[in-house]
Amino acid sequence: MTLASGASGAYLRPMSRFSRYNPLVGLRDLRLFLHSRQKHELVFAFLAVVTTVLLIVGFLLDSRDLEVPYKREIQYVQSWPLNRTDAEIIAAQKADMKTRAAEEAKRKEQEAKNRAALKRIDDALTRWGF
Repeated sequence: MTLASGASGAYLRPMSRFSRYNPLVGLRDLRLFLHSRQKHELVFAFLAVVTTVLLIVGFLLDSRDLEVPYKREIQYVQSWPLNRTDAEIIAAQKADMKTRAAEEAKRKEQEAKNRAALKRIDDALTRWGF
């Protein structure tokens, strides 16, 4: 005679699949588990969870498609005839020197602004003892 045969009903009552998945029971079990751990175990567990979350978030942020559309950089080159005179060359160089001087002055002004901003930050850090 087998175990379940011959009986008028099954000896096991039907079980609900979700009876074991109660969130309140799970939270109580987690609380009891955490209370039974020592302090250093909790700290290392927390650090492990934070590290894992940071890695996953980093991969998710890195996987976003942030492609910038391709933008052509066209460089135009001046074509000079071979039969230019020296006077034309000198006049072109003088005109180029004026534009270069203006660009150099603008660059130096920007560097001075950046240097002043960094000096303010350095002075503030010095006041704070860094």
